Amino acid sequence: MKLFKKLLRRIYENNLDRKKIILQLRRYHEKKYINKELLSMLLGVFKVQETRVKDIMIPRTNMVIIKKNSSINEILPLIINSSHSRFPVILENKDEIVGILLAKDLLKYIDKESDSFNIEEIIRPSVIIPETKKLNVLLSEFKSGRNHLAVVVDEYGGVSGLITIEDVLEQIVGDIIDEHDNVKQNTNIKKIKNHIYTVAGLTTLDEFNAFFKSNYSSENYDTISGLLINRFKRLPGTHDAISFDNFKFQIKISDQRRIHSIQVEIKG
Repeated sequence: MKLFKKLLRRIYENNLDRKKIILQLRRYHEKKYINKELLSMLLGVFKVQETRVKDIMIPRTNMVIIKKNSSINEILPLIINSSHSRFPVILENKDEIVGILLAKDLLKYIDKESDSFNIEEIIRPSVIIPETKKLNVLLSEFKSGRNHLAVVVDEYGGVSGLITIEDVLEQIVGDIIDEHDNVKQNTNIKKIKNHIYTVAGLTTLDEFNAFFKSNYSSENYDTISGLLINRFKRLPGTHDAISFDNFKFQIKISDQRRIHSIQVEIKG
């Protein structure tokens, strides 16, 4: 951890050449001065400096929203089914966001008469940010403002998505799996039948390359999910497919945040 902090301080204070530092870090890893987890975190620090909010946000079409005139009986099923903790509150459409509802703020209304519920009493101000904001700047703002969610708008002021502090932190520490994530803990790569395999989204490129005799690598991502998001130019949805080199990739399970499972077919 001391090495981690020292390297970060040198990077920020001296504006050192990123490419040279990344190359040196990889050499440190090869010589076993730093382990794989620390290397991944350090590379993640560079990633948040270069990545825009638009690149990782939950898109508008995948946002779970609550209408301001909804009753508590209408809101509770949305919260339970989504397993999220924060929700944009809108008027008539997604461009008219009036605040953020925290699921925990509904607790005092449980087992009370629905007539006592007034959403205006509990919604909190929404944080609005542009698509072009860099993640390192946003992370600093999240920390100083004690906010965990921001609404993202395009150059015309229309809502294009939302982003949480968890989304930003995952760029540094990797996917954060909570108790609501539906991910089975099993082997990352499983053979289904001849030439067809199921691959977990968290499978590292090193593991994928070793198994399939491929040669994928990048300074910006370490997993097969990262590779596919880069090729799709977006976060693909369930059933989306893409082919390149000798592989056909089909997304088997995906949600608003990540790719969980992929079917990989080796073509002729």
